[in-house]
Amino acid sequence: MSLTPLSHHARKSDVIRHFTPNWFTVTMGTGVLALLLAPYAPLHGLAMGVWEVNIGLFSVFSLLYLARWVLFPREAALIFGHPVMPMFLGAIPMGLTTLVNGTAVFAHDYALAETLWYVNSVLSVGIGLGVPYAMFTQQSHALENMTAVWLLPIVACEVSAASAGLLAPNLPSHDALALVAEGYGLWALSVPLAFSILAILFMRLALHKLPGPEMGVSSWLAVGPLGTGSLALLLLGHAAGLVFPGAGLAAAASVAQGAGVIGGLIIWAYGAWWLVLAMAMTLTHVPRGLPFNMGWWGFTFPFGVFILATHALAAQTGFVFFTYATNGFTGLFVGLWSMVAALTLRGGYKGHLFASPCLMAAQAKARAAMQAAE
Repeated sequence: MSLTPLSHHARKSDVIRHFTPNWFTVTMGTGVLALLLAPYAPLHGLAMGVWEVNIGLFSVFSLLYLARWVLFPREAALIFGHPVMPMFLGAIPMGLTTLVNGTAVFAHDYALAETLWYVNSVLSVGIGLGVPYAMFTQQSHALENMTAVWLLPIVACEVSAASAGLLAPNLPSHDALALVAEGYGLWALSVPLAFSILAILFMRLALHKLPGPEMGVSSWLAVGPLGTGSLALLLLGHAAGLVFPGAGLAAAASVAQGAGVIGGLIIWAYGAWWLVLAMAMTLTHVPRGLPFNMGWWGFTFPFGVFILATHALAAQTGFVFFTYATNGFTGLFVGLWSMVAALTLRGGYKGHLFASPCLMAAQAKARAAMQAAE
């Protein structure tokens, strides 16, 4: 095995040429790791360090993806016709959300966090509308080829909604009220549609069984919108309880708090069902082979936000079960993140993880056309 960096590619510029937005799933998983470790006082410094590393990762990935659009615009634009890769555009705002939340949790710079939140929310809404529109007009899909990656562009809005609930209690009353209201709006743009996709996904799995091993980890993505949907209701309900009374909405504050706990608990339980099924489906794939790819980051962020929802339930209900579950799940998460991060570091160093399916599909189509012409 060559020890030369990026030995998989003859030209180092191919890293840019093949850079795809699924790399932002690294920032999603790493960002949620920082947020999970933050409540543990002895690990707070480590958590801050992880957040700072994640800022660096997000910055590098953003520069690489921007460079692809500048240097290889036609090849970069192929993404909109591909049936899978556009879904990962949703990873960009979700990765940015972890930085926004870290700005509040670690830097305590709430003004900057609020500004970044608005930028991120506009991006989330744009992707949440634009990618489905491309699915309807430019891409080819079939039920048997569907996987949970369909959820990625949709979930970004509810991730931003949960961030609104986190930020609002730390802002001036007028800004906080607006943020809570906008957070509920973003939740509505995401969670109902995610529920619809999950229903279709259930039917697809029942009719066509598990996806191929290369997409085997995608089943974990189903946990994401449920963990985040629960977390958003809990955080927005808590924020509403603090913000609404000052705006003459005391009755609504009580309703929002109650709905946050009850709704959060119900959606959390639904997420637990999908989590158990995701674990079982992954174990089914293991004997057949589960090749490593960037999709393995699906182990991290969906599970991470489910743990954050578990932690919020522990805080708001006082049920000791949720405290124990948070601690146990966090330990498991650290193990999963460490494994996936190590494999990604190895694959990134060798360079074979820098591979654009849309570009390779276009090249294969061009070769087939040339052979047919001969």
